[in-house]
Amino acid sequence: MKRVWSLLLVSALLVQACANYRLGTGADPSFSTLYIEPAKNKTTLAQSQALLTTMVREAFVRDGRVTVVDRSSDADATLELTVIDYHRNNAANREDDVGLARKFTLHMRVSCRLRDNRTGRLLFDGRIIEAQREAFTDNGLGSVPFGTSNDQLQSEYNTLPLLASSLSDKLTHAVLDVW
Repeated sequence: MKRVWSLLLVSALLVQACANYRLGTGADPSFSTLYIEPAKNKTTLAQSQALLTTMVREAFVRDGRVTVVDRSSDADATLELTVIDYHRNNAANREDDVGLARKFTLHMRVSCRLRDNRTGRLLFDGRIIEAQREAFTDNGLGSVPFGTSNDQLQSEYNTLPLLASSLSDKLTHAVLDVW
């Protein structure tokens, strides 16, 4: 009988301890509407601004903690993005020709600034967000002569939306989570 009472007491304490637990990321952001400026690009990655801006907007809309607006004058805060680095590293060579790459790791780095439009105060400036993805330049069979520069360009082009999506998810957390 004593065991039953001890078990009930422990259960009651656990329930009490978990009563105020709230799922999610903690405190709400200090703003409810956000304007995302079109991304700037200081790299040689042509035409990445539109894709990155679109992916970032979609990530914030999907998150749902703030409303994304179309004009800075309608927003409590403004987010500015600048692509400051884009490069690739050789991650694996082809079996049949070690002078040709089979896989690259693509890296993108963005500098961010978040400004409170109501007070003009910078909430953060120069925050760096990085993402990386792997891009394959051949079909992996080794017998088909892939690995030309066209394959590399096509592979990078196909991987860029995935890279931008990964970066957008990290950016959403950096802006909206408690900092």
